[in-house]
Amino acid sequence: MAILVTGGAGYIGSHTVVELLSHGEEVIVLDNLRTGHRESVLGGELIEGDIRDGDLLDRLFRTHEVEAVIHFAAHSLVGESVGKPLDYYENNLLGSHSLLSAMVRHGVKKIVFSSTAATYGEPKRIPIQEEDDTLPTNPYGETKLAMERMFRWCDGAYGVKSISLRYFNAAGAHPEAKIGEDHVPETHLIPLILQVPLGKRESIHIFGNDYPTPDGTPIRDYIHVMDLAVAHYLALEKLRKEEKSGVYNLGNGRGFSVKEVIETARRVTGHPIPAEEKGRRAGDPAILIASSDRAKEELGWRPQHESLEEIVASAWEWHRTHPGGFGK
Repeated sequence: MAILVTGGAGYIGSHTVVELLSHGEEVIVLDNLRTGHRESVLGGELIEGDIRDGDLLDRLFRTHEVEAVIHFAAHSLVGESVGKPLDYYENNLLGSHSLLSAMVRHGVKKIVFSSTAATYGEPKRIPIQEEDDTLPTNPYGETKLAMERMFRWCDGAYGVKSISLRYFNAAGAHPEAKIGEDHVPETHLIPLILQVPLGKRESIHIFGNDYPTPDGTPIRDYIHVMDLAVAHYLALEKLRKEEKSGVYNLGNGRGFSVKEVIETARRVTGHPIPAEEKGRRAGDPAILIASSDRAKEELGWRPQHESLEEIVASAWEWHRTHPGGFGK
C-alpha cells in the first residue's frame, strides 16, 4: 500500500519522501508545484495537482491503494498570512477539508499532519509543552490550529486517526546535498545569512538587539530537516501500531540566538558575513524553545543532528552547490 504525501515537493515534504523511500515505502506525491519543485522529488510517483480538487483526489484514491496520508500542503509564510488572511483560510482550511472528505469517502483512516509552533503564539513558559495554551498571533498559526481541531473532530466522527507535529525552526539540508531549501521569497534566517557569502546580499539584518537574552537577540530552536523527516516516519509507524491520535512538539530542546547563528555561519563558510542591526519586528518573541519529551517517549524520536554547526554546514553545502536553487 502507498503513502500519499501532499506538498511532497516542498522543503520538509521532499526530505520526508526521501526518508520514506529509505524504508521501502511506496510513495505518491501530490503537489501543485506553486512553491514546491519537481526536481526535489527523488522517487515515488509525482502527481501535479491541488488538494482542493475533489475529482482529482477521488481518481487518485480509486487508482491507488493508499494506506495513509502525510499532509504538508499549505501556505506557510507568517507575514504573508497577515496581509492575505483569506488566501490562507481558503487554501489551508478548505484544502484540508477537501483532503479529509476524500479520505472519508475512500476509507483512508490515518494522517500525519505538518503543524507548527505558531499554534502557541506568545509562550507563557519555556520550554513550550504540548498542553500549553494555543493562542496564535497570525492567520498562518490560526489556520494550522483549526486544521488540528478538524482532525480531532474527524477522529470522533469518522475514525480518522491523526498525529499533528508542531515543529519549530526547520533548517539544514540532505546530508549528501541532493535536496535542500529553495524558497521564493526566502524568509528563513539561515538561508538568508548564507546569501551573503553567495554574493546575493551584502549583509544580514539583525532585528532587535535589546531582548532579554544573553546577547540581546532573539533565541530560536533549530531542528534539522532530516530529523523532522524521521519524526514523520515514526508518527506513521505509531498510527500503524496503535491507531491513536496525538500532538507532538519537535525541537532540539535548546535555543540559539540570531548572533550565534551568524557567528556559526561565519565559521562554516569562512566569510565575514557583515551584519546590520535594525529595530525589532512586531510580534517577535524573545525566546522560543520546544520541549520534545513527549515525542521522545511516545514516538521513540531522537534528533541525530543537534549541532548548530552541522545544521548550518549541511545548508551551506546545498546552497554552495546549488546557488540558483533547483534545476539551475
